[in-house]
Amino acid sequence: MGLRRRSGGLWQRWQPSHALVMLPLALIVVITVVDFLVPADVHLGPLLVVAPALTASFAGPRLTAFVGALAIGAQTLIGIHFGVLYTRNVMVQIFSLAVLTGLIVFFCRVREHRRKELAKVRSVAEAAQKALLRPLPHRIGPLRIASLYLAAEDEAEIGGDLYAATGTDDGVRMIIGDVRGHGLSAVGESALLLGAFRVASEQHATLPALAGALDRSVSRYLADIVEAEDAIDEHFITALLLEIPRHGHTTRMTCCGHPPPLLLHGHHVSTLTSPHPAPPLGVAGLPGTPFPVDEFAFEAGDTLVLYTDGVTEARDDGGAFYPFAQRVEQWTTSSPEALLDHIRRDLLAHCRGHLGDDAAIIAIQRNPAPRPGGSDR
Repeated sequence: MGLRRRSGGLWQRWQPSHALVMLPLALIVVITVVDFLVPADVHLGPLLVVAPALTASFAGPRLTAFVGALAIGAQTLIGIHFGVLYTRNVMVQIFSLAVLTGLIVFFCRVREHRRKELAKVRSVAEAAQKALLRPLPHRIGPLRIASLYLAAEDEAEIGGDLYAATGTDDGVRMIIGDVRGHGLSAVGESALLLGAFRVASEQHATLPALAGALDRSVSRYLADIVEAEDAIDEHFITALLLEIPRHGHTTRMTCCGHPPPLLLHGHHVSTLTSPHPAPPLGVAGLPGTPFPVDEFAFEAGDTLVLYTDGVTEARDDGGAFYPFAQRVEQWTTSSPEALLDHIRRDLLAHCRGHLGDDAAIIAIQRNPAPRPGGSDR
C-alpha cells in the first residue's frame, strides 16, 4: 500500500510534464548517436547542454538535475566510445557541462522558491480581497441577485469598485460605488466605504441621512490621508444607494455622481437617470450637501442592473465605448446569472480582454409574490 501511494504521488508530480520531458531525453539520444556516426574530428557533445537548459523551462530542479546527469553520462559515453575520455579536451567538456548543469539547476531552484513565495502572497491577497468584498447573497426576500467583478489590475480580484447589500426591517438596502482610480491603491478607500455602509445602513431611517453619514466618513478619511499639498477634491467616490421594499413596487434611489442603473421591464430597457444627482462622496468644500431621493417602479419580473463606469468606458480597438444599454436589450428575458454571463463575455470581447478600469455589475430581479400557502422559490 505504501509503495502504491509513493508511486501514485510520483506519477502525479510527473504527469504535467511527462510528455515534454521526452524532448530533452530524445535530444540526448540523437546527439549521442549522431556523434557516434560522424567523423572523429566533428564534436557534437557540447550541444548536450541544451537538454538541461530546455528541461528547466518547464520542470523543477530535480527533473532538470536528472536530465543534466543523463547529459553528462552521454558525454562520458562519447569519450569512452572514441577512447579519448581522459584527454584534456573531453575532460574540459565534461567539467563544463557539469558546471553549466549545476548553474541551471541552481537558478531553477531559485525560480521555484520565488514561485512558491508568490503563490503564498497571492493566496493571502485573495483571502483579504474576498473578505473585503463579500459575495452578495443570491436571494434576499423577493429579490434574486447576481454580481460580477472584473479587476483591471493583473493578479487582482478587486480594486476600486465596491458593492454591498444589507437587509432591513422594510426591505433591502444596496450600494455600488467606484473609487477614483483603480487597482490595489484604491482598496483602502473601498474598505472604508463598505465598512461605513454596513454600520450606518441600520442607523439611519432614510437614504439622504445614510448618504450624508457616508459622505462625512469618506471626507474625514480623505482629509487624514491626503497631504496638505494635494487637492482633496481629486479624491472622491461615486456611489449609488438603493432601498428596495419587501412589499410594494416603489424603489428609492440616491445617486452620488454614479452612472444611472438600467431597468429591464419586459423587452424594454430604460436608463434611470436622476434629475437631481448629488455630488460624489468625499468632495471637499460642500458641507451640508443635500442628497435627493428618486423613486421608480420596480415590479415583479423586472430586472435592475447596477454597474460602474468601467463597463461603459471600455473601448474597442477603434476607441469606441461599449454600448452597454444597447447590448443588454438582447438579453432582457435572461435570469440575473445568465445576464451577467452574457455581459461578461460580450464586454471582454469588445475590449479584447483588456479593461481600462475596474468593472462591477449587479443584476437584481424581483420575483413575483408567492401565492398564499406557497413558498418563495
